[in-house]
Amino acid sequence: MEPILRFRNVTKNYPNGVHALQNVSFTVEEGEFISVIGPSGSGKSTLLRAINRLIPISKGDVYLDGQAVSQLRGKALRDMRHKVGMIFQNYNLVYSLSVLQNVLHGRLGYMSGPRGILGLYSEQDKQAALDLLEEMGMKQYSYNRASDLSGGQKQRVGIARAINQNPKLLLCDEPIASLDPSSAKTIMDLLHDMTRKRNIACIVNLHQLDVALKYSTRIIGLSKGEIVFDGPPQELTQKQIEKIYGTGCENLMIGGAADESKQDSLDCA
Repeated sequence: MEPILRFRNVTKNYPNGVHALQNVSFTVEEGEFISVIGPSGSGKSTLLRAINRLIPISKGDVYLDGQAVSQLRGKALRDMRHKVGMIFQNYNLVYSLSVLQNVLHGRLGYMSGPRGILGLYSEQDKQAALDLLEEMGMKQYSYNRASDLSGGQKQRVGIARAINQNPKLLLCDEPIASLDPSSAKTIMDLLHDMTRKRNIACIVNLHQLDVALKYSTRIIGLSKGEIVFDGPPQELTQKQIEKIYGTGCENLMIGGAADESKQDSLDCA
């Protein structure tokens, strides 16, 4: 079967001279939960944004569900983007609208222009959105303004909106960076469980090594725009962590959330 996503020798150079990605190649299969780790400036956000062409790449090829992303234009590009849900660090909600309306925005790509502009959602779409909010423990807030929610609640709405899009791939750019440890655990549990239940491939950019170790089926480590590790969490060694971050794992275990067995396998001091 064709992988959901394929990067082939992808390079991204910015006009200011920054080489964000250098000859990056990897594939993503259906249902994988992949964490991309690395220090600030390693290329994590650029990698995510290259997937659905929020930024153009300089060289190489990106294939999404068998389609060459760089060759798509107009409606074909919009249709491709329906397959990719995105979750952002700063939530990207419309704060003047209700929680339910924000979740329904996940269906806009499937509606004609006039119906989308007027918010003429079907009863089926409304019920599906309410069911998602119930699944996430947010149904009681359906008619509250998004601006009234806590950070963790806003991110739950962001997840519901992305899932409501019915994507094949979910991209999460530092989804817990702004949250306290308890809310961060709730968000990671939801992301992991909801994507696994629906067999959606998920790529999560993370600064927290312990979180990546706990939730991932696979970890990709970036350093200066290059992949320096790609494999299951149990194969990530202390030496590889130092290559990715320039420091040992004992300095990167935030909050003690990683499984003890995984920490032990890294021989952290």
